Amino acid sequence: MGSLPAVFQQLVAALVAGGFTTLTASPFELWWLGPVAAGLMFAGLHQLTPAQAALKGWCYGIALFGTGASWVYVSIHDYGYTGVPLALFLTALFVCILALFFAGTLWLYRRFTGPRLALVTFAGAWVLGEVLRTYLFTGFPWLLLGSGYVDSPLAGWAPLGGVYLLSLLVALSGALGATLLLRRQWWTLAPLAAIWLVPLALPAQWTTPVDTPTRVALLQGNLPQLEKWTPEGQRNAANIYSDLTRDVADEADLIVWPETALPMIETQARPVLERVQSHLPTDTALVTGVVQRDMDNRYFNSVVGVGDVEGSYQKEHLVPFGEYLPLESVLRGAIDFFNLPMSSFAKGEADQAPMQAAGVRIGNAICYEIIYPQLVASRAKDSDVLMTLSNDTWFGASIGPHQHLQMARLRALENGRYVVRATSNGITAIIDAQGAIVERAPQFETTSLTGEFYAMEGLTPFTRMGSWPVWLLAALMVLVGVPQTRRR
Repeated sequence: MGSLPAVFQQLVAALVAGGFTTLTASPFELWWLGPVAAGLMFAGLHQLTPAQAALKGWCYGIALFGTGASWVYVSIHDYGYTGVPLALFLTALFVCILALFFAGTLWLYRRFTGPRLALVTFAGAWVLGEVLRTYLFTGFPWLLLGSGYVDSPLAGWAPLGGVYLLSLLVALSGALGATLLLRRQWWTLAPLAAIWLVPLALPAQWTTPVDTPTRVALLQGNLPQLEKWTPEGQRNAANIYSDLTRDVADEADLIVWPETALPMIETQARPVLERVQSHLPTDTALVTGVVQRDMDNRYFNSVVGVGDVEGSYQKEHLVPFGEYLPLESVLRGAIDFFNLPMSSFAKGEADQAPMQAAGVRIGNAICYEIIYPQLVASRAKDSDVLMTLSNDTWFGASIGPHQHLQMARLRALENGRYVVRATSNGITAIIDAQGAIVERAPQFETTSLTGEFYAMEGLTPFTRMGSWPVWLLAALMVLVGVPQTRRR
């Protein structure tokens, strides 16, 4: 059992590690701090009791989400009609609850594994904790340890195993580095070198582009969120997107409006879309985010199109509190934040066919969906390009939009697909199949972004197999550290 001064040092180290992990992500992109953070979490862990290890994990989560997910306060206060004290309380509650994932992970790690092969079991346990966070209670895979490595030397691993493989390798690098520095175990240099040098020998591109690019125009209306759903806001949206479309009509094969670009039901939006489409070349496709309502009076966050477009898409993975309300009978009406506009959406069906627009198959991921690696990989299998429409207005001028864009870039790299990203006020961008930004529009401006993307052929290993091989590997890595007596 660690002494009180030693335990206090461990908790301080965890707070520092959480802040370092935030700095690995956009807009900071100090990816080299990731192994440092993992090393701080690994060092001294086996001198702690399970309860002390859980407290260390909780402190890490508090620092990580308190800094990296600080944009939650902006969403609750600025756009959720919530006063400062209550917004601070709800944000703190959100951070404290999410931090429990790390507390649980490290408690289980110390309770069920021993010092044997601790380097391996630590990295495996870390990834299994991220998997739980991705799916438990609807999931929140934001700020996974591997998310900040799209521009790092480890990027070449992403098409093989996705973000969870990156997390595994960063956690393992941190544990190896801590062992090297604290115990002078020089053998650790060999696996460290392999982790960071093998990507140099991996293929630079797993998929191939078709010969002819598709010209695309991404429109960014920059409409104030608090006025968007008023009658005046609806008129402004129709006028702004109509004018922007007219300006790019001859420059694009595909014109993309963002999530709920027209703040109205599809039956109201159709006349606007058809009027705009009537002034476009006959072979031009126009797609937009819009709200659909079915015969059972259910609402869907959707993507529809006019012109050279076939099919539509309804969002499958909804945002809790923003698009649906857990425990609705209890919470609805309790405070204004639980009465946000359009917070009663229904889920779209799984395995929806890709949309066809401008001669390419489009795999859709609306806003929050782009942060789910498995979901996006399933869309990439049957599509030529990935498209994500988003309304990042909810993030304000925080670091949230930058993190969101970075995760979209990682999805492009994982799947070897271009990602076209249209947002309400930024960051609108065209991302190539290696995760690099080809073009981007400035934030908080009413503008359009024109460029080209290539439909891609072939699949990366990650698109074919998904995250399952890495999850299984992580489970086996944990299992080898469980003492034989405990296994029996």
